[in-house]
Amino acid sequence: MGPSYRLTGMAVNVPMKILGFMTGTSLDAVDMAVLETDGVEIHAFGPAGERKLREATRDLLLKTTDIARAWPRGAPEPAIFEKARRAVADEHFQAAESFLDEHGLSWGDFDLLGVHGQTVLHERPTAERLGRTVQLLDAKRLAKVCGRPVAFDFRTADVAAGGEGAPLAPIYHAARARASGLSAPVAALNVGGVANITLIGADGALLAFDTGPGNGMIDLMLQERGLGRFDQDGRLALAGRVDDAALASLLDSAYFDAPAPKSLDRYDFSLAPVQHLSAEDAAATLVAFTAEAVFKAFAQTGETPSALIVCGGGRHNPAIMQTLAQRAPVPVQTAEAYGWRGDSIEAEAFAYLAARTAKGLPISFPGTTGVKAPMTGGRIDRP
Repeated sequence: MGPSYRLTGMAVNVPMKILGFMTGTSLDAVDMAVLETDGVEIHAFGPAGERKLREATRDLLLKTTDIARAWPRGAPEPAIFEKARRAVADEHFQAAESFLDEHGLSWGDFDLLGVHGQTVLHERPTAERLGRTVQLLDAKRLAKVCGRPVAFDFRTADVAAGGEGAPLAPIYHAARARASGLSAPVAALNVGGVANITLIGADGALLAFDTGPGNGMIDLMLQERGLGRFDQDGRLALAGRVDDAALASLLDSAYFDAPAPKSLDRYDFSLAPVQHLSAEDAAATLVAFTAEAVFKAFAQTGETPSALIVCGGGRHNPAIMQTLAQRAPVPVQTAEAYGWRGDSIEAEAFAYLAARTAKGLPISFPGTTGVKAPMTGGRIDRP
């Protein structure tokens, strides 16, 4: 895989038509969205959609994640990584083939693809060592079958420079807020496997960090108990009661006192405090944990936004939305209330980051990943 480069002859203010992809740690689907952008402003939104991961790919990635979490630093890369990279590339290609056919598009319509890849490991930096992050994708394979350049590997450079490597969507959240005519300060909360918040300050400055768990712990709890992959419509959580002792135990983590910016892996918190609870009470307690972590985040921002815009799969869980609305110090609305496509924000974001990578613009900042200065990131592989 070659070094980063700009697409030759591409002026900074010329919009590009980009197909962005995102696959989250929930291992649910390939999200896709079309964006026309110059990497600064959004010029147009194209179609968006998703395709569920095939079971064979999901099973492979679950196994790969388990192996990645046990991978010692300095040891050779696990052999399964290469198989998973190919599977992720093929999954993206097949998902996009269906998507393009559905919307009357072709690969030749796009200047570039922006592909996050599948995260199988994320370790935040400490005072003693750099962080470590792994997003798997065979970008050369994908570029070859699509016939288009592929921007990918957006996190590695930031981590190598001492940053958290996450979150990366904040610069897009700022562009999306401008496109909506929203007045700062405003905050965007993405509730995926992990939840992260972006505060766009009145002066335009960005502060962003992972607040705590999103849906990930609830999903893992249900999967461990053989009760499905997720809490459909928040039914279990709405039927349960919060266990205050278990919640206090979950919140007793040094992470919440650590200064922002900071990042998490979906496996960073243990389910042990809720193991003795019924599924209903465990789900209710984990929803409260997600919400309380968000409220703790507001105490760290130092600025009260005019609204909290909730994106990601968590906004479909009524228990999460009700708890946020009851406890948040600001009005809480779903992304759709502002005309945003809440299921597609991250796919749009990686289309936007691809444009910035192609044009040599920074994608991470001191206030978003803790890196010392704004820096570019990502690499591009040609067909």
